[in-house]
Amino acid sequence: MAAPPARFTVTLLLFVMMVVSGSVWVAESAIGVNWGTIQLHRLKPSTVVDLLKENKIQKVKLFDADPQVLRALMRSGIEVMVGIPNEMLAMLSSSTAVADLWVRQNVTAYIGKGGVNIRYVAVGNEPFLTSYSGQFQSYVVPALLNVQQSLAKANLAGYVKLVVPCNADAYESDVPSQGAFRPELTQIMTQLVSFLNSNGSPFVVNIYPFLSLYGNSDFPQDYAFFEGSTHPVIDGPNTYYNAFDGNFDTLVAALSKIGYGQMPIVIGEVGWPTDGAFGANLTAARVFNQGLINHVLSNKGTPLRPGIPPMDIYLFSLLDEEAKDILPGNFERHWGIFSFDGQAKYALDLGLGNRRLKNAKNVQYLPARWCVANPSTDLSSVVNHMKLACNIADCTTLSYGGSCNGIGAKGNISYAFNSYYQLQMQDAQSCDFDGLGMVTFIDPSIGDCRFLVGVTDTSSSSAFGLYQRWVIIWVWIFVWFFRM
Repeated sequence: MAAPPARFTVTLLLFVMMVVSGSVWVAESAIGVNWGTIQLHRLKPSTVVDLLKENKIQKVKLFDADPQVLRALMRSGIEVMVGIPNEMLAMLSSSTAVADLWVRQNVTAYIGKGGVNIRYVAVGNEPFLTSYSGQFQSYVVPALLNVQQSLAKANLAGYVKLVVPCNADAYESDVPSQGAFRPELTQIMTQLVSFLNSNGSPFVVNIYPFLSLYGNSDFPQDYAFFEGSTHPVIDGPNTYYNAFDGNFDTLVAALSKIGYGQMPIVIGEVGWPTDGAFGANLTAARVFNQGLINHVLSNKGTPLRPGIPPMDIYLFSLLDEEAKDILPGNFERHWGIFSFDGQAKYALDLGLGNRRLKNAKNVQYLPARWCVANPSTDLSSVVNHMKLACNIADCTTLSYGGSCNGIGAKGNISYAFNSYYQLQMQDAQSCDFDGLGMVTFIDPSIGDCRFLVGVTDTSSSSAFGLYQRWVIIWVWIFVWFFRM
């Protein structure tokens, strides 16, 4: 008797998994994390997976389909949401061949026995963001339909669900009960939500009370947290004591207005940064994240959905990303509950069995040495050297409100020099700066300002990921050419 085809084997396995779990869509509210990889110092993916397992984190959201990350997640049992970057939506929306290739390379290749537990594919990330000025808007639904068709061809559509993470700026209202999607989005949101509903997918939304506080000087600070507010929002019979509940119910009302008031909701991103801006610090991050976790796991729900918490919450984020774009603010590089090297920044109980976060193990550091300003030289000509260092390395902690903002001019120089030096893997020449720098074996960290030491077990698969993307681009060009 001939062996069953691979597609049949995968389908049978997924069916068994569905039966064992009872139902694909019956799931308790759980805490997951976002794993971003826009980093200067990048730990091996296997080290990060071990960190997830050590902290009993069973759900992770990715922003792309990095092959090294996916390989590290194999056999881990961790539930994965794989992301498709916004820049790929145009290609996916115009070609079923491109969608087939993406699914084959990034889902089918990893899913199955001993593989990656991919349960969601995020088609784009916040594609309706106001600042994008509609750049990706027309591609979202066609891309969804093509990727869904590709999953169906691979017999995976019943197990892997498509979602579109949306920023909270997709809806608006003065009070939660009057929530509505932005007028220009009403039609496309109705199409999107109809698709999600018919395919058993939740609505994924990113909520950031910190950004409300950061961008509005009149925003009540205590309303951003979960300890009650002296400025609650009164909405008819309902009273809101925190921004999260108010934002969540605004979405519930918006969904109700288009006929999907019972739509399951997942929080794709939520968190608080620890550095780089006033109000972004360790204490505030701990208070916010612990308050959020306790609030969600209490199962109290919100005034419009009492006793019904979100399906899942994905904290933003797992690790700091020192290479992220800082156009929104310097805080963008400091959202991690762990620092770049997998060390917990503060005590946090995720409600997953551990009372505190556990640090990454077996991280290999560079030698304990730092690059600082040479005290015996004239530093008057240092400006250009600092610009060079900070253009390549991360100096955002030196900004107003940052943890290193108050260490003085010479401290600023030393911090910039050291950041560059560590990024260059402590190459001796990288601490020269025309004689203005020197290597020291005494830790120059001051108070909360930590002078980092780089890690040696770094890994980067960006080149391979770029290669994958170019393969898809060339397939798209080939298909388009032969349609002419």
